[in-house]
Amino acid sequence: YGEATVIPTPEDAPFPLQTSLYAASKVAGETLLSSYAEGGQLDEAYVFRFVSILGERYTHGHVFDFYRQLIDHPERLKVLGDGAPRKSYLYVQDCIDAMLHVTRAQTAREASHHTQVYNLGTPEYVQVNDSIGFICKALGLTPRLEFTGGDRGWIGDNPFIFLDTTKIQATGWKTKLTIEQGIIRTLRGLEANRWV
Repeated sequence: YGEATVIPTPEDAPFPLQTSLYAASKVAGETLLSSYAEGGQLDEAYVFRFVSILGERYTHGHVFDFYRQLIDHPERLKVLGDGAPRKSYLYVQDCIDAMLHVTRAQTAREASHHTQVYNLGTPEYVQVNDSIGFICKALGLTPRLEFTGGDRGWIGDNPFIFLDTTKIQATGWKTKLTIEQGIIRTLRGLEANRWV
C-alpha cells in the first residue's frame, strides 16, 4: 500500500506510487495471479497481504538486528530512524492459520471475481521504541539508544503500517498472539539458535 492515506488500510485502498522495489514486486505478482484467475486459467486465487511476520526461524528484520547487536554490545543499540515509526506485526503461526482458514472455508466470492484479497495482521500496532522495550526487558538489558534520525529507517520504509483486518476477522479467524508475545517468541527462538 506504500504510504497509505487511509489507516487502518483496507484491501480496497488505492495503491500509491511505489517507493520500494520489494513492494512493487509484490504488486506485480498479485497482478499476474489475478490475471490468471480472472482469465479462467485458475478457478480461484487468494492474495494475502501481510504485515511483517515474526517467529521462529526468523532471520532478518528488527528483532533479529536488535538481538544480534545486543549480543555483541549489550551496552548500546543503534536504531535506524528515530524509533517513532508505528508498525504492525503478525506471528508466523497466526499467519499460516489465517491462510489455511480462508482457503479451507466456504467463503462467499465477492461479486463475480475469482480473486480474493485479504489483509493479514493483528488489530494493533507498536512503535519501534515499544519493540525495543519488549526486547530489552526480556533480555534484562538497558542499553544506550543511538538513533540515526529521520522518520524512517531506510529508503522505501513506511513510518506507519497498520492494515484493516475486518474482512479476515469476519470469516471467524482471529490472532492468538499479541505483537509483544510474537516478538518475545521470536527472541526466544533466536536465543535457542545462536547459529542463526
